[in-house]
Parts: sequence; structure tokens; C-alpha cells
Amino acid sequence: MNPNLAKITCIEDLRVLAQKRVPRMFYDYADSGAWTESTYRANETDLQRIKLRQRVAVNMEGRSLRTTMAGADAVMPVAIAPTGLTGMQHADGEILAAQAAEEFGVPFTLSTMSICSIEDVARATKKPFWFQLYVMRDRDFVASLIDRAKAANCSALVLTLDLQIMGQRHKDIRNGLSTPPKLTLANMLNLATKPRWCMGMLGTSRRTFGNIVGHAKGVGDMSSLGAWTAQQFDPCLSWKDVEWIKQRWGGKLILKGVLDEEDARMAAETGADALIVSNHGGRQLDGAMSSIAALPAIADAVGSRIEVWMDGGIRSGQDVLKAVCLGARGTMIGRAFLYGLGAYGKAGVTRALEILYKEMDVTMALCGRKSLTPGDRSLLLPGTYPQ
Repeated sequence: MNPNLAKITCIEDLRVLAQKRVPRMFYDYADSGAWTESTYRANETDLQRIKLRQRVAVNMEGRSLRTTMAGADAVMPVAIAPTGLTGMQHADGEILAAQAAEEFGVPFTLSTMSICSIEDVARATKKPFWFQLYVMRDRDFVASLIDRAKAANCSALVLTLDLQIMGQRHKDIRNGLSTPPKLTLANMLNLATKPRWCMGMLGTSRRTFGNIVGHAKGVGDMSSLGAWTAQQFDPCLSWKDVEWIKQRWGGKLILKGVLDEEDARMAAETGADALIVSNHGGRQLDGAMSSIAALPAIADAVGSRIEVWMDGGIRSGQDVLKAVCLGARGTMIGRAFLYGLGAYGKAGVTRALEILYKEMDVTMALCGRKSLTPGDRSLLLPGTYPQ
């Protein structure tokens, strides 16, 4: 292991390094929430309030974190979440993260709004990955994305339901977020302090939205892309569209962005394979409840009919364990792996996964378990977790 990586002991270490090495507008894009960021903060703080039960004199040999998520094997109940502009945290970021996830043994999800295309990632990996779909007004383009994911042998489609209208993130407005970054004086001064990032970007041709430019009607260059994306997210998305997508796809379907018990019941009725309790990392409805607070009721309501997962606020293996205890079959991580990617590229993603695995394994042992059962709240201290 790189001696520097050996000294990285937690996800916070990777965050600090990523902040130093990634241009401000792209670091802020990943590390921010909507409006006051209250929901973004609550995702983390509500997890921290949950306390664990330490047990002693228990045989801790033979532990295993292995599980399956929508039929996919995973060495721990963690998958890489779809994150937009990943390839702007580090050159060829989606490819590097997908390779790290594949080698470590956890699922990887590619975002519609990725820099590296579906085809790029398929060529660079050996095992099937998942593809995340945003629903656009242009249904022909949506159909073509689904068909491209099929052609790339993607093993599951992750349909995001909570981005019909874009939430406002103040930092993106202040930074003038664009990809590639506009060469303003402020941006050039900031880029001058990020030589490693700049050298990486000079060495790749992937600097725009690879799934969209050259594929969507009328989008052949960056000058028209911003207007297209602002107009294309479809506010009319409904459960009927979910059914159409399910039929068009024909494979494993995961519904992302469920935060309400009533919506969870409707999601279960679609016949999807899993739903993800998520508030989009606090990037959409500021003032919504945290993902961990919403999880128990949803798991209790529909967990026998559909796999329930969670994302939002996970910064440690203990956070993963807490989510599993409250009913999650699996979890997804976004910022945790992005920090690793921004800090050290592929090796940083691997280090983030190693950290989460070790934290989860040690915590499980000290709570007196060799394995975990979703919904087993006996590992948690009563009165400290949401009911």
C-alpha cells in the first residue's frame, strides 16, 4: 500500500485531501446540499445519535459481511451510488471508481449525468455494473439510454424518482458550475492551485457528459447542453412511467428517492426489485427528514415485499451497520467514495471501501455478532434510534 494511504484512517481524512486537490466548484458540487443544507447535515447527525450495544464474552470468530443486493453478490452491504460529474472529481473518475468497486467486490452504479459514458465504463470493466436513469421529456432519448444500458450488459437499472425538478444548491450558483469549468479569472486562479487535477484532465478526452453529448437530439457541443438539461428533467414523471420503464428494461429495477411510507407502498406495487430510502443526499428538498429517520417505518411497511436500501449521510462502517439494523438490506455511498476519488483516484476509492469494511467488521464483532440480519435492532441502544 502507498505509505500515504496507510495513514488514511477514516473517510474524513479523504475529505480533507479531496478539498485540497479538487477544484472548488467540483468539490462544492459534491459536498453541498440544497438551500440551508439542513437535510444534508441531518443525514449525518441523525446517524451519529444512534448508539450501539457493546457485548462481551461472545465468540467473534468466523465473521462475514457478505450479502446480496438485488441478486448481486457484495462483500458487504454497500454499493457505489450514482453521482453526477464523477469524472470531474478526478480524470476518468467513473472508470476508476467502477474498477475499484469491481475489484473490491461491491456493485457500482453509473449516473446518467456521468462524464465517462456507459460504453466507456463497459469497455474498462469485466463484470456487469448498474446504470442509473433520469427520466427526460424526450422519451426517445430515455428509451435509447435503456437500450444502451442493455447493450453494455448492465445488470440493474436504478431509476431516480426525486429529481423531476432540480433543487437549488447555492454553492453551484456562486461558483458558476460548468463542465469543463469556464476560464474566468477566479477559476483560473483556483485551478492553478490544483496541478495534479489539471494534469489528469489534460491526459483525457472525457470532459463533458458522455451519455448525452452526441447522443441526445440537438446536443453536439457544450454550448447547448446546459439549456438542454435544464429543460429536459420531466416534472410529469408518474407511476405509469415507471411501469413503461420496467417493461422497456425487462431486468432488475431499483427505485431511488423514496422517503415517504405511502410512496414506498406504491413502489412495492410496481414489482421493482428494490427501493432506496433517500433524500438525494440533502440536495433536493431542504427540510425533509433524514434518510435514517425515514428508514424504519418504510422497512417495516414494505420490507417483506421489496428489498429496502438506504443512502444519505454514510461516512463510516458504523453508519452502514446502523442502517442494516434499522431494516436496510443494503446501503449506497456517494460522498464517501467521491472523497477517496478526489484525494487519490482509484486507490482512494479502494481505501474508502477498505475503511468502511474494517469499521463495520470490528463494530459488528464488538456488538457480539458474526453476521447481520436486516432489522435486528438488538445491536442498538434502545431510545437512541428512530422507531
